[in-house]
Amino acid sequence: MTQFNDTELTAAVIKSFEQTPNSRARFLLQELVKSLHDYVRKTDLSFEEWDTAIGFLTRTGQKCTDIRQEFILLSDVLGVSMLVDAVNHRDRDGATETTVLGPFYVGEHKVTPHGSDISADLSGERMFVQSRVTDLGGKPLAGVPVDVWHADQDGFYDSQRPSYATDGPSSRARFVTDADGRFHFRTIVPCSYPIPTDGPVGQMIMQTNRHPMRPAHVHFLVNARGYEPLITHVFVEGDKYIDSDVVFGVKDELIARVEKRTDPVMPDGKPADGPWHLMTYEFHVKPGGGLAPAPLGTKATEDA
Repeated sequence: MTQFNDTELTAAVIKSFEQTPNSRARFLLQELVKSLHDYVRKTDLSFEEWDTAIGFLTRTGQKCTDIRQEFILLSDVLGVSMLVDAVNHRDRDGATETTVLGPFYVGEHKVTPHGSDISADLSGERMFVQSRVTDLGGKPLAGVPVDVWHADQDGFYDSQRPSYATDGPSSRARFVTDADGRFHFRTIVPCSYPIPTDGPVGQMIMQTNRHPMRPAHVHFLVNARGYEPLITHVFVEGDKYIDSDVVFGVKDELIARVEKRTDPVMPDGKPADGPWHLMTYEFHVKPGGGLAPAPLGTKATEDA
């Protein structure tokens, strides 16, 4: 019977993957083995610690549902999501910066007319969002689908609410840019909020004395044909957590000033019911192919 010491064991496991037909899969698996085995050796990992890690990962998987992805949340708080984003978007060439998709994107949104109030049934300070999509030279791009979604005044996404299945979406929609590349909508000013702390990832954050907060932001997914998909946030300037986002997603370029206004009409000429806020942001997309990735756990990824 062959016996291995710790170094020989690693070499044997790496060798076991040498017949993997896909060269990229072979490379990824072998590098994963190297990193995992190095971690065990460097930390002198105990049986109890490894059992705890397996239990944590098991609970993480058990927490996942069709509308909640705890593994994405784990990737986010460990900075892996932003690291994958960084290595895949090293050269932006003037294109708008990217950031994490997050665990609350639920797939394609319903196309909604410009000017709609996507948070009409929610309390909160009113906000008008006006935006534009262009190429790197400033040419407006028409007919571009843009998905938007954000949390409510209590810090919850609609998919976190028990009523989501019956009430449908809120504070999320899809807009299609006009001939000048523009779209606009009404909503409420988003607030900073904690990531879910009722699962293993949130419990880990609390037990390690990290705060669970994300600064206020609106998610955007810009999917122009012939251009790289743009997954990003626009953050509200001045938020107290702007420099300590629990998922490390803030970039200076993505911070927008949200002005408080008292004008009797909003930019589209329709009356305002009282004070309101204005968010303005322009997205620049980079030529390229492909579609935006489907969220994990959806049929698109299950079939992949």
